[in-house]
Amino acid sequence: MRRRAVTAVLAATALLLTAGCSSGGKGSPAGGGTTAPDSAPSARPGESAAPAKGSVRVLRTVAEGLKTPWGLAALPGGGLLVSSRDEGTITRIDTATGRKTELGTVSGVSPAGEGGLLGIALSPGYASDHMIYAYFTSASDNRIVRMLYDEHKPAGEQLGAPDTIFKGIPKGRIHNGGRIAFGPDGMLYAGTGESGERGLAQDRKSLGGKILRMTPEGEPAPGNPFPGSAVYSYGHRNVQGLAWDTRQRLFASEFGQDTWDELNAIVPGGNYGWPRAEGRSSQAGLRSPIAQWHTDEASPSGIAYVDGVVWMAALKGRRLWRIPLQGTGAAAAPRSFLDGTYGRLRTVAAAGGDKVWLVTSNTDGRGTPHKGDDRVLEAEVK
Repeated sequence: MRRRAVTAVLAATALLLTAGCSSGGKGSPAGGGTTAPDSAPSARPGESAAPAKGSVRVLRTVAEGLKTPWGLAALPGGGLLVSSRDEGTITRIDTATGRKTELGTVSGVSPAGEGGLLGIALSPGYASDHMIYAYFTSASDNRIVRMLYDEHKPAGEQLGAPDTIFKGIPKGRIHNGGRIAFGPDGMLYAGTGESGERGLAQDRKSLGGKILRMTPEGEPAPGNPFPGSAVYSYGHRNVQGLAWDTRQRLFASEFGQDTWDELNAIVPGGNYGWPRAEGRSSQAGLRSPIAQWHTDEASPSGIAYVDGVVWMAALKGRRLWRIPLQGTGAAAAPRSFLDGTYGRLRTVAAAGGDKVWLVTSNTDGRGTPHKGDDRVLEAEVK
């Protein structure tokens, strides 16, 4: 990790976040998806509950023929960037025509198992610095880099050399985490996995099984709960979804082992239990999820927040989950949509208004590819 000064503007604006990113099928009740009985909604005065029922309508296929897509970032001037886990490439998609342009290959990516080129995010100052951030598995670890994107260069040569800002996150064939996102405070958050070494999740000196919070330069962010550390929360098994509500409260999705997958409301310094607990727990000092699912119904990846609702992509569950909120609690039981229609869903991202982008994951070695392999979809959600 390169040590660089934090700009005065970022230091001044840093916040310590509290708990707190075919046509629609018929919505089904949660089944194994349940809200925690001890998760009475934590709401501020005047916060209303989101409607218990909703809908999903897929408007169109934006692009298809993608290989192991993982991360997605929307460009401010239009277009989407999508990372390929196994190819180590980033591709730009024209959302009007579906045309794909390969920016280039991210050097240093060493794909294997669940590792490779994973989450991507745009710099908060992208309009002026044109920087893309990426989380990837190298030969020795998981790390975060940033690269200059020059769209005026020929296709395949538009990515600058990776500048490593953070390294040393444990790697494995499984549980590499990988989702990154800039929060409302301008800080970079990263969800990591415990790489199959269960004990790392409870070790606050380890970067595995954590949510990390850092400056854009890779330094521990001001106001973090553990001085001098990028660790923001711990006791996670494998975090792959991060999203904030309109009051800057953070939510995260997490893979369970054999019994319960989770959606958590994140508080600074919170211990989310793994491996001492999976799913809800009454153990002192452990935070229970606001909703949980049997693993065959979820295996959650990306999440997005839209109008009081968290939308959660499910891999093994092959569906899109809707979790209505009241404050930082679930207002009603989760409901699922698109059950099996598009196979495994890896990423869901807010697209403005009542729209989301969906990315399928049927070419990752664990799914059955649909026609056109993997695709990006645009959907209307309510």
